[in-house]
Amino acid sequence: MKLHQFFRSGTSHRTRIALNLKGLQYENVAVDLRKNAHQEAAFKALNPQGLVPALEVDGQVLIQSVAIIEWLEERYPTPALLPADANDRAHVRALAAIVGCDIHPVNNKRILDTLRASFGADDAAINQWAGTWICAGFDALEALLQADKKRGDFCFGDAPGLADIYLVSQVESSRRFKVDLTPYPAIRAIDAACSALPAFANAAPAVQPDAS
Repeated sequence: MKLHQFFRSGTSHRTRIALNLKGLQYENVAVDLRKNAHQEAAFKALNPQGLVPALEVDGQVLIQSVAIIEWLEERYPTPALLPADANDRAHVRALAAIVGCDIHPVNNKRILDTLRASFGADDAAINQWAGTWICAGFDALEALLQADKKRGDFCFGDAPGLADIYLVSQVESSRRFKVDLTPYPAIRAIDAACSALPAFANAAPAVQPDAS
């Protein structure tokens, strides 16, 4: 497996966590978004969308972190990232989707680059923009987590899964945008529990080879 990724990318981060939780080895191929390497012809030959991550495996290229993580779950079902019960799976997928569908897409690089280039947004404005959508999503996530009386140390139960993968990568991003996490004790507790596990710690942006 070759994972084409950028250390600070939230979608790359969540994919690294999933690969680590599955116990899979992969070759890291850095795509430096700071130098617009994702827009170069060599990378677009792999992914015409010009987005990370892209996973080369079995002679094909998988794109979109959601699809990659679902593929990993289907191809390598143990340890499971989703619970066995259909209702529980829907709950976990909903938690993940708050990040994957509602928070991250409006805060990714191409959106922020457009805000800077077309609307003159400075760093303070960017942080305010990102913080608005992060807090909107985290308000909902915190309420759902607090309401789940069966929740253990993680988003669902006593083992990390799909929702934790999405949440931890977004918490990392929220710190970069200087979001105050004080109002979110459940989210902070889950992030701490996950960060203590090697699968999460080894996927953290700061420890990636291209983080310099």
